[in-house]
Amino acid sequence: MLSPDPTQLAQRQLARDRSDTARFSSIYERKILRMTVSPLAYLRGTAPLFYGLLKSHPDLGKGPAGEGWLCGDAHLENFGVYRTAPLRVLKKGKRAPVVFDINDFDEAVVGPWRYDVLRLLTSLILGGRELGADGKGSIERSRLLLETYVDAAFREGHLPQVPHSVARLIAKVTLRSHVDLLNRRTKPAHGSRVFVRGDRYTQLPKRLELLAIRAFETYARNIRVREKLPRPFEVIDVAFRIAGTGSLGKLRVAVLTRGKGGRDGEWIFDMKEQGVPAPAVLLGRPRIDPARRVLEGIEACVPRPPRMTGTTQLDGLSMFVRRLAPQEDKLDLVRIAPAELGAIAAYLGSVLGRAHRRGARKIPTKPWTRNEQNALLDRAVAISGIHEAAYLAMCKSTN
Repeated sequence: MLSPDPTQLAQRQLARDRSDTARFSSIYERKILRMTVSPLAYLRGTAPLFYGLLKSHPDLGKGPAGEGWLCGDAHLENFGVYRTAPLRVLKKGKRAPVVFDINDFDEAVVGPWRYDVLRLLTSLILGGRELGADGKGSIERSRLLLETYVDAAFREGHLPQVPHSVARLIAKVTLRSHVDLLNRRTKPAHGSRVFVRGDRYTQLPKRLELLAIRAFETYARNIRVREKLPRPFEVIDVAFRIAGTGSLGKLRVAVLTRGKGGRDGEWIFDMKEQGVPAPAVLLGRPRIDPARRVLEGIEACVPRPPRMTGTTQLDGLSMFVRRLAPQEDKLDLVRIAPAELGAIAAYLGSVLGRAHRRGARKIPTKPWTRNEQNALLDRAVAISGIHEAAYLAMCKSTN
């Protein structure tokens, strides 16, 4: 029998997915459909498989020192743009920034830096293959990512030049208006708006509707004090939100409230269930409320956190809450030419290194050596091959 056996890995993950999505009908099928798109999509949806692999094969998780807050799910599509403050004039001639950074901390935890680096390298290798890049180029880009990571984490190196794809993304989202966001997700009804039910939003179970509104009101009371907002939020509509890949199966509630300026000024919030992070299989269960863990991870690692993030409880579940903005978006790999991957690898390595330095608990006295970096890359190559094999085994068993 193979070790690790990709068929066994795939079957364990499928069993986990069935269990995790059992509360909500049709979510299991949606998750499988999204993961069959590519090996990278499979990696995105199977963080427990990744960390379980490191636990069952400890040599794969070995590497150089360095410890602190981790993203926990570092991959190419968990970097993106978001708005840190309202799009309004703060000072004469200045607007609130749209920034590019890590934008998902659901799996955030304190642990060895190398876990994040291994996962990001694995996604880079799988993503390069998805875009048609050759293996030699993937290795070169991986080495470049490691170099810029080490420079940022150990020497506070400056970010490399912004890649064209990132600059285009920032320029594109800066032009989006609040009305654009509302028009994509809601429709006019009874003088205001409601969520459009369909692939993105479905009806929330009746039992949860009132509980969701009460949970949001608890968050809103706290955020009003922190943000010095002049009036309370009035909830107009709530819906079950379907988004992501790895998070499918978690309770996720969209909340529409009155904002400013009538129905074209209404606000959308996302309440997302948080639980035990995937790295806990290696590091132990964190002794902190799950949504609070996510919030602390963001505040530790990101120099400009998103605005209006907070926590609440819904039916005994820990919920992380944030307000959605039209400027939120992520890198679209389909639109990235293979020639751009080198610049993106260098930039993401530096962004991750900067985040780790900010959230560090212990920075080694010496940067990772070339031999240590090469050893990490060897492990990422092996993990990439295992994930691709498990992906194919999953496709075979669900066909």
